[in-house]
Amino acid sequence: MDPLTEALVMFAARRDHLLQVIEPAPARGDVVLCDRFTDATFAYRGAGRGFDLDVLATLERWVQSVPAIDRVRQPDLTVWFDLPPAVAAARLAGARVPDKFEAQPQQFFARVAAGYAARRDADPARFLRVASDQPREQVWADLLAGLRERGVLR
Repeated sequence: MDPLTEALVMFAARRDHLLQVIEPAPARGDVVLCDRFTDATFAYRGAGRGFDLDVLATLERWVQSVPAIDRVRQPDLTVWFDLPPAVAAARLAGARVPDKFEAQPQQFFARVAAGYAARRDADPARFLRVASDQPREQVWADLLAGLRERGVLR
């Protein structure tokens, strides 16, 4: 699929999800967890694949602008599981057949990490970076500690 077409389809789905699921949730007292949102788009498609970041920023403004809150909707918190590409490759080896992103070379994942770092640097209060090159139990402990520090968990 053409990269622009793919971005447009992704952002159209995101707009629908935002209006149908995310925006109504707080009125019901619900919390919404997404496994991917725009930070991942900027990291994987922008930094990783080299898609025009200005186009992504324009789409982000158009799609995530919500009149009821008069601003661009962003996640309250983005959890970034930061894992060096070489460690990720070693962990994936033999685990399963890689998907289209997992099959990319390590340089791609270095660009993705730089993309996440750039998003975090632009809005540091919104990010929780978890160093994920540790044993699973330590990653979990660091995640819980970070969520508690931000008041997400008690």
